[in-house]
Amino acid sequence: MAIVSRKPRNSSLRFQTFLSSEDITHSKAERSLVVGLRKHGGRNAYGRITMRHQGGGAARRYRVIDFNRSVREIEGVVKTVEYDPNRNVRIGLVFYKNGVKRYVLLPEGVTVGSVIIASAQAEPKPGCSMPLRNVPAGFFVHNIELNPGRGGIMARSAGTSAQVVAKTEDYATLKLPSGEIRLVALECWASVGILGNADYKNIVIGKAGRTRHRGIRPTVRGMAMNPVDHPHGGGEGRSKSGSHPVSPWGKGAKGTRTRRNKNLLILKRRK
Repeated sequence: MAIVSRKPRNSSLRFQTFLSSEDITHSKAERSLVVGLRKHGGRNAYGRITMRHQGGGAARRYRVIDFNRSVREIEGVVKTVEYDPNRNVRIGLVFYKNGVKRYVLLPEGVTVGSVIIASAQAEPKPGCSMPLRNVPAGFFVHNIELNPGRGGIMARSAGTSAQVVAKTEDYATLKLPSGEIRLVALECWASVGILGNADYKNIVIGKAGRTRHRGIRPTVRGMAMNPVDHPHGGGEGRSKSGSHPVSPWGKGAKGTRTRRNKNLLILKRRK
């Protein structure tokens, strides 16, 4: 997908880049698959901030994505390619032969008119979903379940995929986008292909307001705070204090391991 730069008619456009929308075929979402999306500003039920730097942003509505690929053994045709404000990958509206409509994540090579199916006997081609048991070694998959029946939770963002490295009697060995190598049960379902829109990571935001439109608030340096607010705060002038950088709660910010229990299914950590 092409990256577009605009004429610098003002200083905010000088370095901004955008993704081309030529691949989008429909601008209005399917009403039956859209629900309201309420903002929480990073706060929990007690009103306390539990996720910093969130708030504001342009109004959105949530498109219900079928991460479970719940319509199985029935072929479907991709009717539209749409933009989803809640994720960085394109989504497609699929019409199944039984009349059901579903939104799915679109991998590379799947466009309007493509026929896809979720079936244990499906051909391993982009857009089709099947158990890992039936995916040949070496293939790339996305929207991968971690527990059977839970729905895909891994490799769901633009340009990502996991590779099926090997298979044993009970587990498939996957190399995840982070570099982590882990075992996943062969009964877990996954979709074949590499997700599209890979150029998303190369766009230049260009101005602070565009970040605010996305619902991201400013980040204040710990060194600019008081000691009561951050371990880096205080001191006469700027001070590194000779210690390693940490989070506001004292955990190392340079790759400190925080996982307490060793997961035997992870063969190689991402670091």
